[in-house]
Amino acid sequence: MQVSARNSLKATVKKVIDGAVNTEVTLEIAPGVEVISIITKSSAEKLQLTEGKQAYAIIKSSDVMVAID
Repeated sequence: MQVSARNSLKATVKKVIDGAVNTEVTLEIAPGVEVISIITKSSAEKLQLTEGKQAYAIIKSSDVMVAID
């Protein structure tokens, strides 16, 4: 796999919640560290996402916001 995005995090699919149009996918990138993505239902089906499957969180963004308390 080759992608132009610089932020590619290997992960394990922890949870998949199907909706009418979109699917919410929770990826665990390290113990206790999760990334949640909303993708189309058809994309989730095409990738055959199921709990325990290995996947990548690929983050490509023109803006990254930083906040503090």
